[in-house]
Amino acid sequence: MNSKVDTATLRQLDQSHHLHPFTDFKDYANHGGRIVNKAEHIYIYDSEGHKMLDGMSGLWCCNLGYSQKSIIEAVYQQMQELPYYNNFFNCSNQPAVELAKALVDVTPAQFNHVFFTNSGSEANDTNIRLVHRYYDLLGKPDKKQIISRKNAYHGSTIAAASLGGMSAMHNQARGLDYVHHINQPHWFEAGGDMDPNEFGLKVARELEAMIDHLGEGNVAAFIAEPVQGAGGVIIPPDTYWPEIQRICDERDILLILDEVICGFGRTGRWFGCETYDLKPDLMTFAKAITNGYMPLGGVMVSDKITDVLMSGGGEFAHGLTYSGHPASCAAGLETLRILREGNIIETAATTIGPHLQTRLRELEDHPIVGQVRGKGMFAAVELVRDKTTRERLEPESGGAVYCRNRANSNGLMVRQTGDAMIMAPPLVCDMSEIDTLVDKLGAALDETAAHYSISK
Repeated sequence: MNSKVDTATLRQLDQSHHLHPFTDFKDYANHGGRIVNKAEHIYIYDSEGHKMLDGMSGLWCCNLGYSQKSIIEAVYQQMQELPYYNNFFNCSNQPAVELAKALVDVTPAQFNHVFFTNSGSEANDTNIRLVHRYYDLLGKPDKKQIISRKNAYHGSTIAAASLGGMSAMHNQARGLDYVHHINQPHWFEAGGDMDPNEFGLKVARELEAMIDHLGEGNVAAFIAEPVQGAGGVIIPPDTYWPEIQRICDERDILLILDEVICGFGRTGRWFGCETYDLKPDLMTFAKAITNGYMPLGGVMVSDKITDVLMSGGGEFAHGLTYSGHPASCAAGLETLRILREGNIIETAATTIGPHLQTRLRELEDHPIVGQVRGKGMFAAVELVRDKTTRERLEPESGGAVYCRNRANSNGLMVRQTGDAMIMAPPLVCDMSEIDTLVDKLGAALDETAAHYSISK
């Protein structure tokens, strides 16, 4: 950006010409939004000078915050040497080669190959292509059906949105007819008075029932996030994932773990599959791989799958212009170096993460808080009018929207999903910054309770 433009002009241009993701276009054209023009450490600043603690790490991606100069320098140096070349036609580039090896080094042992994409959406599209190719080469062409979960988010392309289970997205576009959905392990919303572990088993066994319904010979894979992020930071009961793993193992179903949000330290380990002791066959990554500084995504492909793909022969007819982009891969390499050498994940897991979870649970006694749930460095605070009946503050999640707006106005960037306030602060927060986040959220809860005339 070569020159500064006043806020009023920027907003007018924005409202007149810019169509934003997941936005009511008519409403935005009438009211506009916030222009963010600066960021440092864990703070963002808008064009009017308002400072906000970024409790969402950008969009779940800036795990190291906004002041990682060495990532910027790595991109700059790479752009001077090789700003772009494709990975088609038997070509490669040094950053892509080195990042592939670096990812193999930090992911579970079954992964020795990676397919690069530009985003998590494209990576999940790629998963479909890989799964179908795998079973075709095995002589099982009927295994095309894929099972996912309701309220899941796996991206925004037609294929990725089909894998996801968010009704608003499905209502606006016809999804793939070979994707099916079972219920999510959201105990607070659907468990009622059931013991959480019983509920976990019940929901997990819906996978087995769906496999039986479709026919095991027709089902290729099950895809899920270790913890559903955009769906509301849904922490599964302890019994859920072991049962899912058992079903996939016994029924010849590939397990695809979408680690776009959970990966690179968010759950307290490098990857969510390690947190839950899972062995996925395919693993989607994006977002935090470059700390959000450059677009990059991909799929870690297990030896079980690559052995078949490589022995079968024939072209894998799939690719992307920017797959393995040298500047993006340079950003990824430097991000991984910082995570490793700075012990960022270990420190967040042993000090900052526990402090976040402890402080947030102090809010459980608040009159409009129905549940606090979290894992590692992300969490959700579920809002209610009545703790016993779990009645919501207002229809259509109006209470949570109000609370989010109050938090934003008070200098805290958090999100609202359904009736939950969700947050995923950078892993580089210190204790006092976690305290500030929780205090600001508590103030927003107080203002929301007062607005709805609810008191202790």
